[in-house]
Amino acid sequence: MSEELVAIENLTVRFDERPVVDRVNLSLHRGDIITIIGPNGAGKTTLIKAILGIQAATSGRIKRARNLVIGYVPQHLSLESTLPLSVKRFMLLSGRSLADCESSLARTGVSHLLNASVHHLSGGEQQRLLLARALARKPDLLVLDEPAQGVDINGQAALYDLIRQLRDELNCGVIMISHDLHLVMAATDKVICLNQHVCCSGHPADVSHDPAFIETFGRPVAESLAVYHHHHNHSHDLHGNVIDRDHASLGSGTGDCHEGCQHDHH
Repeated sequence: MSEELVAIENLTVRFDERPVVDRVNLSLHRGDIITIIGPNGAGKTTLIKAILGIQAATSGRIKRARNLVIGYVPQHLSLESTLPLSVKRFMLLSGRSLADCESSLARTGVSHLLNASVHHLSGGEQQRLLLARALARKPDLLVLDEPAQGVDINGQAALYDLIRQLRDELNCGVIMISHDLHLVMAATDKVICLNQHVCCSGHPADVSHDPAFIETFGRPVAESLAVYHHHHNHSHDLHGNVIDRDHASLGSGTGDCHEGCQHDHH
C-alpha cells in the first residue's frame, strides 16, 4: 500500500458550541485524489484548514506523515488592488528559487505571464498561478479549495486534467473541494460527501446512488450524475480543447462528444 500522508480520526471542530465538522474520519495516501463535496456551510473549508494546521480541532486528531510538504491553492487570489506586483515577484515571495518558480509556471502553462501584473490575470490564469506557487514547494500533498473558481467551463476541464497529470508526475496526494459535480465525477478517485459529518464516501459512481447523496443534492442531480460516466482517456489544452495522444486538436469544450470522449447513457 502507498504511503499514508494524512490520517484524520474523529475530528470535530466547534464554533460557539456548534459542530461545523463532526467526528470525521479520513485517510489519504500518496497517489490518491479525494474530492470533498457538500452544500454551503457543510464544513468543507474548515476541514481543509484543519488539515493545513491553521484551524485547531475541538477534539479528535490529525496525523501527518513525517516531513510532509503541503502545497495549498486557495479559492482565489486576494491582493490589495493598489499594490504593484508582478507574477515573478509573487512567485519569489514563496521563498523558492527563480529556476523553481519558472519551472512551475511553465508546467501550469503560464510562463509567458512572468512579467505580467497579477491584477491583470484572468480567473483561469490566476488559478494556474496559484497552482504554480504550490508546485514550487515540491509538495507531497496538494490541497485545493475550489481550484476551478472563476474559471470558464472549458478551462475547468483543462485544469482538472492538469491536476491528474501532476498527481502522476509528483506521485503526490491531492485533496480538493469542488462544486463542479460533473467534472469531479470524472476527475477524482474518491468522493466524500460532507454535511458537518461524512454523509457518504466512495467511488464517484457509487456515491451518486447513495441515499445520503440524493438527500443532500436532490434526485435530479443524482440521476444526471448516474448517467454521466466519463471515460476520460484524452487530455485538454490550456483553453480546454480536447487533444489526442499526438496532441492534435479534436475540438473544444466538454459538452460535445469526440473520439476518445465517451459517455455511457443508460
